[in-house]
Amino acid sequence: MSEPTLLSRPARRGRAARVVAGLAVLLGLVAYVTVHYVTGSKGAPRCTVGSGSNRYEFTPEQASNAATIAAVGSSRGLPERAVTIALATALQESALRNIEHGDRDSLGLFQQRPSMGWGTPEQILDPVYSAGKFYEGLEKVPGYSRLPLTVAAQKVQRSGFPQAYAKHEPDATLLSAALTGRAPAALTCTADVAEGRPGDPSRVRTELVRAFGEETAPKAVTGGAGAAGAGANAAGVPAVELSVPVRETRGAREQRGWELTQWAVARADDLRIARVVYGDRMWVADDGSGDWEPAGSRGTDGSTVRITLAR
Repeated sequence: MSEPTLLSRPARRGRAARVVAGLAVLLGLVAYVTVHYVTGSKGAPRCTVGSGSNRYEFTPEQASNAATIAAVGSSRGLPERAVTIALATALQESALRNIEHGDRDSLGLFQQRPSMGWGTPEQILDPVYSAGKFYEGLEKVPGYSRLPLTVAAQKVQRSGFPQAYAKHEPDATLLSAALTGRAPAALTCTADVAEGRPGDPSRVRTELVRAFGEETAPKAVTGGAGAAGAGANAAGVPAVELSVPVRETRGAREQRGWELTQWAVARADDLRIARVVYGDRMWVADDGSGDWEPAGSRGTDGSTVRITLAR
């Protein structure tokens, strides 16, 4: 019996060492999570809309695409219901990702097929174009705003799984209320713009005009001390600030202002936007919560949205 006993001791010591090592790793992980929680460190950028059980969380890429879809619908003068139908469709077809693959030759947010006359691959992979083509089809559906969402979407898409659109209606409804400005400050995002490439004012201007029309072209660009508090680089170079005019469209000016404001927040990660101010509310990219806060002296009178870019 002595020989097996002698052989088992190293094995037990090996198992004990592995247990100790495992505990050390576990304790280290707990300490890491605790420190990051206590210090408010940010994880991956994210966006949320809604609250409690009626809440949808998604990525900046998805938020950017959703904002484009909503803006294109608004620029066409379509009702919020049209935006909800479009968002639910894109959630089902691509999970709001501009993908370069799909069933047969399907592409993009709405999985539109070049072979079926939706456009060239390059056009379909442009979110503004693909959203416009979806709305173009939807506008041809008589009484689409009164139809069940699945019916309206199916008349445009001709999907093999038409009932699948229904499960996305609650999330699409939350998104459309926020992105059309009907639900102010409903959309929150986190974005990490402290390092990396600076924001490009010409690109922001181009994206605004493509999505909403020429009336949203920024009327002023400044880089003075007033913009220095957000996104200034290590050398202290102040950020560039764009002032976007808010004009009444179909609804009240305030709703239009929030539509532009939440578009900017949804696209902050992609366009390197460090701060957005409208009325008495402000969103700052470096805030780990992504929540809205009082704008204080930086507030606007409601006639403009101020977008500050990272440097």
